[in-house]
Amino acid sequence: MYTNLIVDSKQHITTITINRPKKLNALNQETIQELHEAFKAADANENTKVIIVTGSGEKAFVAGADISEFADFSVEEGMHLAANGQRILFDFVENLSTPVIAAVNGFALGGGLELAMACHFRVASDNAKMGLPEVSLGVIPGYGGTQRLTQLVGKGRALEMIMTAGMIDANKALSYGLVNHVVPQDQLLELCDTLAAKIIKNSSVAISAAIRAVNANFKEGVNGYQAEITEFGNCFGTEDFEEGTTAFLEKRKAEFPGR
Repeated sequence: MYTNLIVDSKQHITTITINRPKKLNALNQETIQELHEAFKAADANENTKVIIVTGSGEKAFVAGADISEFADFSVEEGMHLAANGQRILFDFVENLSTPVIAAVNGFALGGGLELAMACHFRVASDNAKMGLPEVSLGVIPGYGGTQRLTQLVGKGRALEMIMTAGMIDANKALSYGLVNHVVPQDQLLELCDTLAAKIIKNSSVAISAAIRAVNANFKEGVNGYQAEITEFGNCFGTEDFEEGTTAFLEKRKAEFPGR
């Protein structure tokens, strides 16, 4: 079905693996479009409660964008490239109603780090290296990197990483708050599955509402507190709320219908 992806679903978890090992899983336009389609399909699948995205092999999550595709672009083409990529993949992933975990196995550079940052949170292998090297090519991050890195690590650290075009290792990324956990590579997907299993036990409807409320804080002209109030109130009209509160009062485990 996909040229550059491997998609596997089991136990309510869909794992999307970017599979361009000869290119260190670099993002070309075809791969970005395929990722859009794979995320859209997983989000629409009622059996999928968590999505994990990772890279094939042991060297790279995604080692950047495929520079050969846009080296001769004009100003207008460059702006379209960034706008279209943000719309169909990076913003799309950030705003999915299904939780997305990035399993960062190795290099996550440029567009690769931008994809990881668009996910709801990140887990890294201990050999991971992360960075935004775009200024070394005479350009800046164009898939949301200047915005999301600043949100995650703060302005000073973000500007240092962007201006030096350097890489940080997994432990520094952990200390920055860029990733949530660091584990040996052979335990990476195992930990992501464990975290996914914890998420799956909870109300998918409430989790989707929480994603929208958290994201609202970073949207210009949107009052995050008001978004929280609205989402909180809306939860009272769901079957999951009825089941969750009833199960609590009856001292039993909730069986959420996801509605």
